[in-house]
Amino acid sequence: MDNPWFGRWVPQEHAAYRLFCLPYAGGSAAAYREWHALAPEHIQICPLELPGRGGRFGELPISRLRPLVDGLAGAVGPYLDRPFAIFGHSMGGLLAFELTRTLRRRGLPLPAHLFVSGRGAPDAPSDRPRIHDAPDAQVMEELRTLGGTPQEVLEDDELMELMLPTLRADFSVLENYEYLDGPPLPVPLTVFGGDADALVSPARLHGWRRQSSGGSQLRMLPGGHFFLHTATRTIISEITRALPASRAEAETAA
Repeated sequence: MDNPWFGRWVPQEHAAYRLFCLPYAGGSAAAYREWHALAPEHIQICPLELPGRGGRFGELPISRLRPLVDGLAGAVGPYLDRPFAIFGHSMGGLLAFELTRTLRRRGLPLPAHLFVSGRGAPDAPSDRPRIHDAPDAQVMEELRTLGGTPQEVLEDDELMELMLPTLRADFSVLENYEYLDGPPLPVPLTVFGGDADALVSPARLHGWRRQSSGGSQLRMLPGGHFFLHTATRTIISEITRALPASRAEAETAA
């Protein structure tokens, strides 16, 4: 497939659903590498690779949400020919939400289910410091606070010098995001939160219910902000429960 957003991903005709997966700030499609083996056969895991990381490391990262979401919409457009769902963690959760809004605005098919993980409601003001243009030391401190970057990576000056432009671009996406009011999405919504996540409180998660007219539910899981990696099996189990096993059922539900 000649599509940098998907890397080596190949569409599987037997899958009833495609699950498009979006990464957290600084993350890549590799965040979902374990999901391929854990997901049931009727759900194909389709991680998206953003510019500036993974196989697209040589590309300039995108520092604003709108062009990033427009690129995502163009990438997934040809693959909406069957039922699909969208999952995103942290920054990826915001991208998943705005991608779904963009699909609606363009008159394209909507996901059968939207999964948002580790991300507060989009209309809630951020209480995090602005660091996308802060000194390196402040960016590094924020990464330590977030807890998703291994200590050995933080201590590798050369590696961090390579990663910082992408991290700054991702923080810029988040920090310059402006929520625009709009009608709730007619899509079922599941929100995942970590019970020890010091960055996203349950109160900020509950606000998501305003964004769906298709019904919403909140699932609290054990772990901190990156419970995505420690509660993977539970997340996939919840996703499987939300998506019918047969293609006939999926097309009826879509």
